[in-house]
Amino acid sequence: MLGVFSSAIVSPPDELVAAGSRTPSPKITANALINRFCQSNASAVSVQVGDHVQLAYSHDNESVIQPRSFAVKDEIFCLFEGALDNLGSLRQQYGLAKSANEVLLVIEAYKALRDRAPYPPNHVVGHFSGNFAFIVFDKSTSTLFVASDQFGKVPLSWGITADGYVAFADDADLLKGACGKSLASFPQGCFYSTTVGGLRSYENPKNVITAVPATDEEIWGATFKVEGPAVLAATK
Repeated sequence: MLGVFSSAIVSPPDELVAAGSRTPSPKITANALINRFCQSNASAVSVQVGDHVQLAYSHDNESVIQPRSFAVKDEIFCLFEGALDNLGSLRQQYGLAKSANEVLLVIEAYKALRDRAPYPPNHVVGHFSGNFAFIVFDKSTSTLFVASDQFGKVPLSWGITADGYVAFADDADLLKGACGKSLASFPQGCFYSTTVGGLRSYENPKNVITAVPATDEEIWGATFKVEGPAVLAATK
């Protein structure tokens, strides 16, 4: 799965900008990245959302136990990869039918987060049990919400393209060829929200997240780490 967002939606993280400046390397534009994804993945589907967002996904080479899915509801677009162990109880919590899958559940959870303010984002994601990564874009508010499970079982990377778009993908090699060293693994147990203004740990929401510059040998330009003692956030 792949999502690219212009600076009108997401401000490129300073840490990734700095990483690319330290070690200049070839990059391509957001459109070229989407085209490369579609050309290299069988039956790929791409969606243009307004002037500033492009989403793409494919079922090619997906895991049987961690499938990819895509849905749109009430102008909320969601890409999801993985599986939730507690999907049944979450369906009940959000009043969904037994046929609702993970991607529809995430959309409903996001709507609760958006409409029941102040409702801490860590409470929403903290209730999810399983292996997952997802990208949510709310066209009605131009809001982006991205998250990864606490163990990083579903790979997720993010980087900056040649034309300044922020890209998220489950394929690190794809982003490496597009973003050069302006690239990092999305930190496990964290979420990125344009509403709260950046990257947060949903397990330890009060802890600071810092970026450590990578060595020349590493694929990443930086590594994001949650600082301070680990204290599991209350999710009830």
